[in-house]
Amino acid sequence: MRCMSDDHTHVQEFFGARAAGWDRRFPDDGPAYAAAVAELGLREGGRVLDAGCGTGRALPALRAAVGTSGVVLGVDLTPEMLREAARAGRDRDGTLLLADVAALPLRPSSLDAVFAAGLIAHLPRPAENLREIRHVVRPGGVLALFHPIGRAALAARQGRELTSDDLRAEPNLRALLSGAGWRMTSYTDEDTRFLALAVRDA
Repeated sequence: MRCMSDDHTHVQEFFGARAAGWDRRFPDDGPAYAAAVAELGLREGGRVLDAGCGTGRALPALRAAVGTSGVVLGVDLTPEMLREAARAGRDRDGTLLLADVAALPLRPSSLDAVFAAGLIAHLPRPAENLREIRHVVRPGGVLALFHPIGRAALAARQGRELTSDDLRAEPNLRALLSGAGWRMTSYTDEDTRFLALAVRDA
């Protein structure tokens, strides 16, 4: 049985080895990130977390959405990814934190929204981890689960079959979010993007 530290080590090794070339592998994702961030409905002065921020590709759009008076945080488990984010200058758009989304160093109900690109497939305990994310979001706050390509396109890229037990399939994801205290409000799964939005119930 894998323990949490095994999961952390696997994630860090996988992304650490790829961090330096990550942005070059996906150079055209910027507009998709910006469009997904726009659907969060953030306002000037808002407080938002990019959970599993990687090289920080969402941070410029998140900063633009909340303005100079807002708070933007980027959390990732992999030091190499955060170094690449800083190297790209994205630390000017948000504060970068080396931390685990399963144990966020944030006050309860301190955020208006969480943006999570490609995160859910790497959560060792999805239901538990989504509850932890809920803990730091205010009632009525929003969670965006995003990927710049859809489920079928991602499966094809990875050379695997898309099966009904896929965590991001709509019925599976809706049930998972509900069990973690979130209400899914929209679901989009197209070749060009995946985006599920959920609201934290009171």
